[in-house]
Amino acid sequence: MVVSAALSAVPASTTGVGREDTFLGVERSLTGRRWVSRSADERTGLMLAQRLGVPDVVGRAMAARGIDADSAEVFLEPSLRAQLPNPSVLADMDVAAARLVAAVRDGEAIAVFGDYDVDGATSSALLARFFAAAGVPLRIYIPDRMREGYGPTTPAMMRLRSEGIRVIITVDCGITAYEPLAEAAKAGLDVVVVDHHVAEPALPRAVAVVNPNRLDDVSGLGQLAAVGVAFLLIVAVNRGLREAGWFKDRRELDLLSLLDLVALGTVCDVVPLIGLNRAFVTQGLKVMGRRENIGLAALADVARVSEKPDAYHAGFLLGPRVNAGGRVGEAGLGARLLTVRDAQEAAALAEKLDGYNQERQEIEAGVLAEALAQVEEAGRASNVVFAVGEGWHAGVIGIVAGRLRERYHLPAVVVALDGDVGKGSARSVGGVDLGSAVLAARQAGLLINGGGHKMAAGLTVARDQVEALQGFLSERIGAEIEAKGISPTLVVDGAVRVAGASLDLIQALGPLAPFGAGNSEPRFAVPGVRVVSAQVVGNDHVRCILADETGSGRLKGIAFRAAGEPLGQALMDKHGRALHLVGKLRADRWQGREGAQLLIDDGAWS
Repeated sequence: MVVSAALSAVPASTTGVGREDTFLGVERSLTGRRWVSRSADERTGLMLAQRLGVPDVVGRAMAARGIDADSAEVFLEPSLRAQLPNPSVLADMDVAAARLVAAVRDGEAIAVFGDYDVDGATSSALLARFFAAAGVPLRIYIPDRMREGYGPTTPAMMRLRSEGIRVIITVDCGITAYEPLAEAAKAGLDVVVVDHHVAEPALPRAVAVVNPNRLDDVSGLGQLAAVGVAFLLIVAVNRGLREAGWFKDRRELDLLSLLDLVALGTVCDVVPLIGLNRAFVTQGLKVMGRRENIGLAALADVARVSEKPDAYHAGFLLGPRVNAGGRVGEAGLGARLLTVRDAQEAAALAEKLDGYNQERQEIEAGVLAEALAQVEEAGRASNVVFAVGEGWHAGVIGIVAGRLRERYHLPAVVVALDGDVGKGSARSVGGVDLGSAVLAARQAGLLINGGGHKMAAGLTVARDQVEALQGFLSERIGAEIEAKGISPTLVVDGAVRVAGASLDLIQALGPLAPFGAGNSEPRFAVPGVRVVSAQVVGNDHVRCILADETGSGRLKGIAFRAAGEPLGQALMDKHGRALHLVGKLRADRWQGREGAQLLIDDGAWS
């Protein structure tokens, strides 16, 4: 196959000219990173290729991602039949399932209280669709981000009680809602917490707390998103209902038909796509492709997703639109779309969310510009990029934190001040446990509330504690960065010639998908290329045509959000200097033609 010859310019196991621990000798790239080769055992890679009958490049990539002979087949063909655990391995799962089975049997009113992000929306919709199929309507309550904030509150619990609700399931929230859940219990409400965020030793007062990140949970499922935990819950409840004879005269729902929601929430929450998560997403994308969920199909139409959906479509096209209602519009709109049964209503909701997403992008751009100016003016001596703004929209600060993290390659915290309180959102880099740092800040009395997981966290802080919080996080995270030797790096899988960056190579890499956290998409260097032409497209993207040193080959390239940045300036340089570029290879379909394109992540002068 052409693929083997494609990678001959610089093998993945060598570094080119320069220090032995750098790839192509790049110590500091145009984005400020050192390029390093992804380490892989060449013999293991070749063995995998031969045993599985896949191209050498796939075998090497698998070996570099820690896949060995024992796990290779499951990795290439992930299935729930092989990987779905008994839900009872989760602490409190049997208690939770028994309470919900009793509620269904006795006709008690049930509500789900969900977070306003994609993980919360998909978890809420998943439960609603399951209980509706079992003949029990479920009340969905999604709090308003601006008025109510994150997680259960006492007023919200009492409102649900006044509506006649007796059982509440919290999803993607609740693990630190001590006071509201204590008040709910006093009022006679039975609460089942379904969460995945980092837990403290003390658990909130509830009938059951199902969270693989409880300190006493030994399930080994801590990498699940909340929607994954919710799916295991409905498996357990479905089993209990079956044993109770509930389906004797009722049709039992095929639970696999709900995996499109599990896939969407799992991808968008950026949890590692390995193990059970990989099976959820692989199978869920197949279900998504069948367009059986009317709301998701309508959303795909407004997002112009016409091909077979993959993790990119879920994470970058569908997810942001589901999120948009919770960020700048109506908090419950995403969950409502994912449960709607009428095609006309679905189309209207999808259009509304698309409009909110455009509004979100405009607000985000303004906040990002102010945050960048603030960070640049203050300098970046800290171990944490910290930006604080008066009146910033709390619905976009998480995205802005992600943008700052991408730009500076450091954990980033963005706080929106409103009166005496600030709402904050934080995003981390690999190796830094941000959720634990925020939890420690809360335990130190610096936060009103806060929690999260390794890569993302949310917090509420008093205005007069913002400076102390910044110092605390900088010191704690700085110590972790120093202890682990974390520095801005870009991991490269190998090098490819312009002529070798082909559809054949892209197709060969297909079995490694779905890509995401924990299973990164292969990133290749294209050494010594010259930019034949370049132009700014959209607001700030740079599109270009690349040629090799002989000028014979051609490759399309695009660098997103690079205009005006050192990378974009280098691509727009008119002097024809040679560049090493690094990026991901994707199929480029345009006007009925298909070719290869490099999504450029970084560059360095040759």
